[in-house]
Amino acid sequence: MSDSSTAAAQLRATAESTDLLLHTLRELRPEEVPAPSGLPGWTRGHVLTHLARNADSLVNLLNGARTGQDIPQYPSAEARDADIEAGAGRPLAEQLADVRDSQQRFLDAAALLDPADWSAEVKHRSGYVFPAWQLPVKRLAELEYHHVDLNAGYTPAHWPEDFATAEFRRLGGHFGALDGLPAVRLVAEDAGLEARLGAPDAEPELTVEGPVRALTGWLSGRSDGDGLQVHRAGEGLVDPRSALPRLPPMG
Repeated sequence: MSDSSTAAAQLRATAESTDLLLHTLRELRPEEVPAPSGLPGWTRGHVLTHLARNADSLVNLLNGARTGQDIPQYPSAEARDADIEAGAGRPLAEQLADVRDSQQRFLDAAALLDPADWSAEVKHRSGYVFPAWQLPVKRLAELEYHHVDLNAGYTPAHWPEDFATAEFRRLGGHFGALDGLPAVRLVAEDAGLEARLGAPDAEPELTVEGPVRALTGWLSGRSDGDGLQVHRAGEGLVDPRSALPRLPPMG
C-alpha cells in the first residue's frame, strides 16, 4: 500500500473514532467534565482540550509537509501546556464543539496534500523525524487512547481490531527492546500474534495470553490485566494480575 493510501485509510479511521468520541461526550452530564480522568492530575476537560489542541498541532505538521516549510508542531512546550490548562475548565458544549471542529480542521488540512506530500518528513514536538503518512496513525492513537482515559464507559474492549493489533505489534516491539524487563511471552490468541518482553536469550518467566485488545490495554497502561491469563512454568496463576510486571510508560 502506498503512503497516500495508508494515510487515506487512517484518516477514515480517525473520522470514525471521532464520531464515537462525540457520541460519548453527548452522553456526559455537564458536571462530569471537571471530574478526574484516568490520567493523573488531569480532569476530563484536560483530556478533551488536549485532543483538540493535538489536532491543531498536527495541522501545523500537515501544512509543513505540503509546503516544505519547517513548521513546529507547537510554538513551545510551555505554550502547549498553557493551552491545555486554559481550556480544561470550559463547559461541555464548548469542549464538544472544539473536539469536533479541530478534527475537521485536521481532515481539511490533510485533504490539501498531494500524494507525494505524504512521504515528506516532519518533526515531532520531542524532536524525532518521521514521514507525514504517519500523522493520521498518530492522530488515531490519540483519539483511541484518550477516549479510554475519559473513564466514561469506553474501554480497550471497544477498540477497533485493526488499531489494537497494530498497537500490540508496536508496543510489543517497543518493550521488547527495553532493558531491565523480566522475560515475558505474550500471546494474542485471537490475532495469532506473539511478542516477547525482556532479554531475548532469557527463558520467559511468564506466559501471558488473552485477546489482542486486552493485551494492548495492559501494554499501554489502560488496563491492569483484566481478561488476561498468566502462566508460570505451565501452571495458571490464581491472581494473574498481581504477577504481571510493572511496565514503564508506553513509547
